[in-house]
Amino acid sequence: MASKFRILNFFTHSLSPRITAANASHRFLCGNHLCTTVESPELPPWLKFSDAPTPADADSDDNFVIPSLAHWVDTHILTSKPKRPTQSSKQNSLDHHVEAVSTLLKNRYSSPELLAAALDGGRFQPSSDLVSQVLKRFSNDWVAAFGFFKWAKSQTGYRHPPELYNLMVDILGKCRSYNSMWDLVKEMSQLEGYVTLDTMAKVIRRLAKARKHEDAIEAFRRVEEFGVKKDTAALNVLMDALVKGDSVEHAHKVVLEFKSRIPLSSHSFNILMHGWCKVRNFDNARKAMEDMKEHGFKPDVFSYTNFIEAYCHEKDFRKVDQVLEEMRANGCLPNAVTYTSVMLNLGKAGQLSRALEVYEKMKSDGCVADTPIYSCLIYILGKAGRLKDACDVFEDMPKQGVVRDVVTYNAMISAACAHSREETALRLLKEMEDGLCKPKVETYHPLLKMCCKKKRMKVLKFLLDHMLKNDISPDVATYSLLVNGLCKSGKVEDAYSFFEEMVLQGLTPKYNTLKRLIGELESKSMTEEKERVEKLMDRILQKPNI
Repeated sequence: MASKFRILNFFTHSLSPRITAANASHRFLCGNHLCTTVESPELPPWLKFSDAPTPADADSDDNFVIPSLAHWVDTHILTSKPKRPTQSSKQNSLDHHVEAVSTLLKNRYSSPELLAAALDGGRFQPSSDLVSQVLKRFSNDWVAAFGFFKWAKSQTGYRHPPELYNLMVDILGKCRSYNSMWDLVKEMSQLEGYVTLDTMAKVIRRLAKARKHEDAIEAFRRVEEFGVKKDTAALNVLMDALVKGDSVEHAHKVVLEFKSRIPLSSHSFNILMHGWCKVRNFDNARKAMEDMKEHGFKPDVFSYTNFIEAYCHEKDFRKVDQVLEEMRANGCLPNAVTYTSVMLNLGKAGQLSRALEVYEKMKSDGCVADTPIYSCLIYILGKAGRLKDACDVFEDMPKQGVVRDVVTYNAMISAACAHSREETALRLLKEMEDGLCKPKVETYHPLLKMCCKKKRMKVLKFLLDHMLKNDISPDVATYSLLVNGLCKSGKVEDAYSFFEEMVLQGLTPKYNTLKRLIGELESKSMTEEKERVEKLMDRILQKPNI
C-alpha cells in the first residue's frame, strides 16, 4: 500500500499541482469514473455494473453484454452509423449511400470488373466524399475498392480528384496488386498534374515494405518519366522507405549511386543513422554522423535520438545516459521525442521509478509535457499494473490543457483490457465516439482480444461492425488475432469463419496462424475444413519469402 501512495504523491505534485494529496487519495480510493469497481451511493447509476466479474456460464457468454452498455451496443447494431452531434442532412445522405454501397461490396466478386458491372444501373451517384469513404472502408479488399473506383470513374459528370487516385494507388500497393498499381500510375500520367512525389512515394514505400527493394529503387529511377523531379526530397523518400523496409544496405547503396547528382541534406544522414542504429551497427551509424559533419551539417536532436532509441531497445541504459551527456555537451538538448522514447523503454523494461525520474528531468530541462508524454505515462503505468494511476493521469490531461488523442485512448483501452476491465475499455471507445476522436485499427485490437478470451461474441460482432462504420478495414493482424484468440477459447467454428473471410478478401494468413487453426480443426474432427487450410498452407510455403 505504501508504494501506491508514493506514486500517487508523485502525480499530485508533478502532474496536477492544483490537486491536494488528500483529495487525490480520495479520488484514488473512491471516485475515478473510469476505474471504480465497487458500488457506492455517490456513483451515477450507469456505474452500478462496472467491471465486477460476471458469472462463468459458458452458454451465456456469447450474447452477454454488460447491462449498462447494452443500449449502446444494441442501438449501434440497429443503426447505420454512430450518432454524431449536429449531423447535417447532407452527412446523413452520404452515410446512407456509404452503407448501401458497403452492403453490395460485401458480396464477393472475382474481379473489379464484375463488381463494377454489378453497380451499373444502381441508384448511386458518385461523389469524391462517397468514393473516399468507401475506399477507406475497403482499404484491405482491393477487388471491392478497385471495382467501386472503376465504376465511379465511368459515371458521367464525375472525375476522381488526384488524392483519390493516390489513395487507390496505395491500396493496390498494400494489397500487392502491382500490375494494377502501375497501370493506374500510367493512367494518372495522362492527366495533367495528377502524378506527384506523393504518388511515387506511395509506390516506393509499398514496394520497399514488401521487401522488393530493387523494384523500389527502379521506381525512383523512373520518377522523371511521370513528371516528378528527382531531387533531395525524392531521394530522402526512397532512403526512408528502404530503411523502413529493413534494408539500410540498399539505402546506403542509393546514396553512393546518386550523391554526385543529388545533394544530400541533414535529413538524409539522419535516415542513414536511423537505419544503421536499427540493425545495431553502431560503427556505421557513427560513420554516417561523421559524414554528416563533413558535409557541413551539425548533428541535431534527431541524430542523437537515433542512438538513444537503439540503446533503449537493447536495454543498455548506461549507454543511453552517455549519449544524453554527449548531446548536452554538444549544446543539443533532448526534446519531448527523446524523453518519451527513454521513458517508454524504461517502462517496458519494468523500471517504472527510473521512467518517472526521466519525467522529472524533462521538466527541469524546460521541456513541456505534451500529449505523447502523457500517453507514454499512461502506457507504462498500465503495463506496471498501476491502472488507477494511469486513470489519474488520463483524467488530469484536460485539467492541464493537454488534448487526448487516439494514442492516449489506445494506451488507456489497452491498459483496461490487460486488466480485464471490460466496461472501462468499452466506455473509453464510446467516449471516443462521443468526442469525435476517430479510432484506428490498433484501438480495436485489445478489445477484440479481450472479447475472444471472454467469449463475448455479441460484443465482438458489435466491435467489427463499429470498425466498418468508422471506415476501418480489418487487416492481416486483425484476422490473425481473431483466428488465434477464438482457437484458444475453443470457438473453432468461428475461428474458421474469420479465416475464410480473410482469404476471400485476398489477405494471406500467417504460417503460425494456419498451423494453429489446423491443429484445432483436427481436434474437432472438422476434416473438410482442415484440408482446405492445409492446401493454403502448402501454397504459402512454396512462396520464396516464407
